[in-house]
Amino acid sequence: MAIRRKTSEADGMAAVREVRALFASFENSSAAPAEPVSAEVSQAFAALPRSVRATFVRFTLEELATLAPGNSVEVRVPPLGVTQCVAGPRHTRGTPPSVVEARPLVWAALVLGACSWEQAVGAGALDASGERSDLSALLPLF
Repeated sequence: MAIRRKTSEADGMAAVREVRALFASFENSSAAPAEPVSAEVSQAFAALPRSVRATFVRFTLEELATLAPGNSVEVRVPPLGVTQCVAGPRHTRGTPPSVVEARPLVWAALVLGACSWEQAVGAGALDASGERSDLSALLPLF
């Protein structure tokens, strides 16, 4: 079953381009070893309008759910969005068997390939639990 989109493709791709341009403007800056993204990128991302950040997160979560339909993994990017994806056992109540949670900045870095899954997990910037929670094969999306 296809997901029901709440974000238009035009709005979503506009937000993706804006966030991608932000990351591209900092390509030569390096993050501290304990962080997947530099402090400068973090400050610039926080300065983006909330509507751009929210549209980016929601659109990319919809893209992920389209790419890997299912209900066995819940991907949370609080406070901006959540989706369920990846085929597997269906749950009906409570927390799904696998959960991934990331801050919006870390999610953006993963989606755009500015940091790898391993970097984010190793830096403690991403919480992933459950047997299907490794989304490294699905990321980056763009």
